Amino acid sequence: MSTHSRITHTAVHLPTRRQHVTEIEQLLHRHSPALKLPAGLLQRTFGLHQRTVADPGDLPSDLAARAAARLLHTARLSPADIDLLLFAAVSADVREPANAHIVAAKTGMTCPAFDIGNACNGVINALQVADALIRTGQHRRVLITCGETLTRLSRWNLTRDQLRTGLTSLTGADLGAALLVEPSPVPGITGSVFLANSVGWPAATLYDPHHAPDHPQGLHVDSEALLGSFVDLDVQGAQWLKDQHVDVRDLDLVCVHQPSVPFVDAFRTRMGIDTAQIVPTFPHTGNAAAATLPLQLAHAVDHRRLAPGDTVALFGLASGASGAVMLLRW
Repeated sequence: MSTHSRITHTAVHLPTRRQHVTEIEQLLHRHSPALKLPAGLLQRTFGLHQRTVADPGDLPSDLAARAAARLLHTARLSPADIDLLLFAAVSADVREPANAHIVAAKTGMTCPAFDIGNACNGVINALQVADALIRTGQHRRVLITCGETLTRLSRWNLTRDQLRTGLTSLTGADLGAALLVEPSPVPGITGSVFLANSVGWPAATLYDPHHAPDHPQGLHVDSEALLGSFVDLDVQGAQWLKDQHVDVRDLDLVCVHQPSVPFVDAFRTRMGIDTAQIVPTFPHTGNAAAATLPLQLAHAVDHRRLAPGDTVALFGLASGASGAVMLLRW
């Protein structure tokens, strides 16, 4: 029995509709005319050009199921070949039951299914779980799915006082993603470390309207506080890489969570990552939340930037705050 696991396939479903940054600003002006914001603010602040937008009737499970179906087709597998389905996303159709059951039903799977949630780090934590379950022999083929409909968190009615925590909501994207993890005779997931600074949790919140009705509703992100909550997590991640005798500059591909272009640039500079090592997705997709890392992997595969034996690092950063580094051999 194999004691290792590896990612064997990845797929994404990108909605065909795009919302240009000019359209976003026009909608904001229409709903909040008193703001009088300068044109091009979103592009200058976040580096956004356009974002992907799902059809109104599509739910997170629909986007996840389409990505899963695409992956199964590419891998020449049937739903019966999957023995565990995980759903990991910020977005959700329901709070009960687990959204993974909805994705399973829509794709014809009858295997066990459950959700994993950790804000934008949901997928990398799902990889952690899949790796452990495969290495201990509990499962063989684990399908990780993600469906994000973050454009629906856009806060269009803002006052000037609310702008600081509301502007980020206009950068969210809609898409589905899927990753297949299988046993391997040699390590594919070669190492990982997971970090947290939980006192930073108030920096980005989306309260449940049913269970916390007296708290501010909608997505609230204090960008300065959120950035501050990551302080020292990158230092710890860099030290862990050093302990593994890994020089990030020697890696073939680096996938970084991308909430904005300036954030990625700052993180890349602090970690010593070269621009050519990164697949930029934010400018023409938006903030894909938990789907960001599989989106970059899928782009790399589609554009022949990944070959067997290549070394990859996944850097997960999520509100909470949570940090993660996972090393792969493709």
